Amino acid sequence: MSTRPNFLFIITDQHRADHLGCYGNPIVKTGAIDRLAASGRRFENFFVNVPVCMPNRASIMTGRMASLHGAMHNGIPLSLDQTTFVEVLRAAGYRTSLVGKSHLQAFTGAKGMLSYNVKEGYQPPAEGLREAHRDARSGPEYHLEHNPTWKTPLQSRSAGNFYGFEHLDVVTEHADAAAGDYLLWAREKRPDFDSLVGPKNALPDNRIQAPQAWRTAVPEELYSTRYIEERAIERLESYARDSNEPFFMQMSFPDPHHPFTPPGRYWDLYDPANIPLPSSFGKGDLPPVVAMREALKAGKDPRNAQTPFAVTERETREIIALTYGMITMIDESINRVLACLDALGLAKNTVVIFTSDHGDYMGDHGLMLKLLLHYRGLIRIPFIWSEPGMPATVDASLGSSIDIASTVLRRAGIEPYNGMQGRDLLGDAQAAPDSVIIEEDSQRTFIGFETLQRVRTIVTHRWRMSVRHGEELGELFDLEKDPDEIENLWDAPQAAGIKAELFEKLARRLIELQDRSPLAAYRA
Repeated sequence: MSTRPNFLFIITDQHRADHLGCYGNPIVKTGAIDRLAASGRRFENFFVNVPVCMPNRASIMTGRMASLHGAMHNGIPLSLDQTTFVEVLRAAGYRTSLVGKSHLQAFTGAKGMLSYNVKEGYQPPAEGLREAHRDARSGPEYHLEHNPTWKTPLQSRSAGNFYGFEHLDVVTEHADAAAGDYLLWAREKRPDFDSLVGPKNALPDNRIQAPQAWRTAVPEELYSTRYIEERAIERLESYARDSNEPFFMQMSFPDPHHPFTPPGRYWDLYDPANIPLPSSFGKGDLPPVVAMREALKAGKDPRNAQTPFAVTERETREIIALTYGMITMIDESINRVLACLDALGLAKNTVVIFTSDHGDYMGDHGLMLKLLLHYRGLIRIPFIWSEPGMPATVDASLGSSIDIASTVLRRAGIEPYNGMQGRDLLGDAQAAPDSVIIEEDSQRTFIGFETLQRVRTIVTHRWRMSVRHGEELGELFDLEKDPDEIENLWDAPQAAGIKAELFEKLARRLIELQDRSPLAAYRA
């Protein structure tokens, strides 16, 4: 392997670690990803910085905590003032490409949920002075992923540079509602493509009754997963024709994120009757969980939105089966891309990385989707690093999404920039932290959460503690004795000592993770 290897960086969306064969799942078929784990290092305890799409993708790109790069929740773009590791690679001579989902900017033109409010009797600051940062992250340069105005390929609108990516084939949204460059491609392939998408155009199927699930009329060959596969192979072929400089290609799938619409044979590849319920299903008594269960019984829960909701046993089995179908379709596309990498003679000098942007409750405690409850199924994600000659190992150290950027740069022989916070996952094992921090701020209220939330979670090898600003509700779970996170020890007298110890550890880690950028340009 060269000291300047190629990189194929694969990301899936809303994909739990335990929804892979190599992470112990006995049902879902993920042969290609499992083979990556068998020829590299699989990280057993890898966690997100934020369990939401945009913030965590921004953390991956910058190697910085969301509280520093500022994209704390969906709808806040990654500032163009933030340095990305892809920009550093490109400046060092790497050819860079993004095939698939980016989600570093907002998809919709809808007004944000939070607004600047002025107390009665006071006048507001002048326009342009209402934010602490003058970069308000608005304007044409932050509307490049805006679906309603996506009339031409992003490549032609980005001036050949989108957060460091010079070549772009971008997919926005999810499932059969996917859009962006992919939608332009699909309409070109089939002019009546719009008549195939969405629940109104779905194929009849009385077998599945779960919310946000329909049998899409989009054929397999026109689904977004296949588009990403096709474009990735085209890009690899172009790199093989001109192999003078190394490449970094991000291949990012918008599945298995909801809605649940695996196309063709993947729709019924897995029988819900053969899907076991999660061991924590229906267990646990955290107030928000109880509130969502009660809303389900009363028929008052919104089930077609982005917020979490409670599910029945049948719905849980159906959704997991459909999710497995989406995962297997992705795995088969990855297999073909890896075969192409090998056939082109590129595999011998290419690092392949696999991860996800966050997980999903996926029936744990009887819940579906994500937001604000930092159960392991949501915050723990797969991370696999595979390269030729690397022995198969399982790394039990704690890792985080913010570590990815630093590890890639170091493997490319490049020093991380000042302010990058992650560690080199392939470096000194003694440098592994004894805890990781997860952040999340909410921008809306929903069932179980009547006020806007700010949550900070600390995870060690044994414990998970989540603290909420202004809330009495806290979470403390002994992951060793209670891996399903059912018994909350927050108020348990016998756990008072470990709770105090974790609070101190949390405070020290938060201090450690405060910004060290910029360096002083002068002496005072």
